[in-house]
Amino acid sequence: MSPALASTMGLVVMFILGTALPINMGALAFALAFLIGVFAVGMTASQILAGFPGDLFVTLVGITYLFAIAQKNGTIDLLVHWAVRAVGGRIAAIPWVMFGVAAILTAIGAVSPAAVAIIAPIALRFARHYNIDPLMMGLLVVHGAQGGGFSPISIYGGITNQIVERAGLPGDEMVLFLASLLFNLAVAVAVYFVFGGARLIGRRDGVAHDEFEEGGRPSLPVRGHGGTPAAPKGGEPHAVPALDAQRGLTLLGLLVLGVGSLAFGLNVGLMAITVAVALALVAPDPRRARWTR
Repeated sequence: MSPALASTMGLVVMFILGTALPINMGALAFALAFLIGVFAVGMTASQILAGFPGDLFVTLVGITYLFAIAQKNGTIDLLVHWAVRAVGGRIAAIPWVMFGVAAILTAIGAVSPAAVAIIAPIALRFARHYNIDPLMMGLLVVHGAQGGGFSPISIYGGITNQIVERAGLPGDEMVLFLASLLFNLAVAVAVYFVFGGARLIGRRDGVAHDEFEEGGRPSLPVRGHGGTPAAPKGGEPHAVPALDAQRGLTLLGLLVLGVGSLAFGLNVGLMAITVAVALALVAPDPRRARWTR
């Protein structure tokens, strides 16, 4: 069997097993690379590891580690909280807030599925409360995440740019990023109006929706008859994410990551791991961040 055929069959087996069984596809890839490389192709372990993209792996691990900390200590919740407060009672702007927050998260390194998983539950609660089409809200979150997903310091952008560079092909990091952003923005605009965004324009809510339940879900006021705001049952305020030391340092770390990567050309993965380790040293338990009431 030729090396090309053996590798192709290994890929097919990997995708079939990874889809049909609850087995990590990355672990499957490592195992098959070892088995096929040693027993079918005749490669040594050193030769197999030499083909492993270590820089991409470090980027993926570093960014994932950093954003796991940012999610657990409530920094992501705080960013959403600030964004929602910024639009006040402008209901038509809420879907675009969710688009923008998802785009920012992926642009500074979050994996697109993770950003969607974080923002979508919040966005759908707002959609239900304000009678916004949930499909439209969900699609704007998805396209926002994809729009920011190819920035120079994002995982997808980093992988694509490194592959292009290794292949010796001409490429431009900012052109790739802006092309993805503008395309997804154009699709989002079309989705917005197709699914009823025009009827939201001009609608306002006089209540400042700036309170969140613990865990990042927005606490929205109970509506009385005729759509007028009614007092929440029990009258007790919900927890709001506070800008404490942990979240302040995490925001500073994300800023350092962006500036260091874009302005000084430092390695994204190593910077992300460094920032994440620094945050872990300062606050070993990110779940103990403060919530105000």
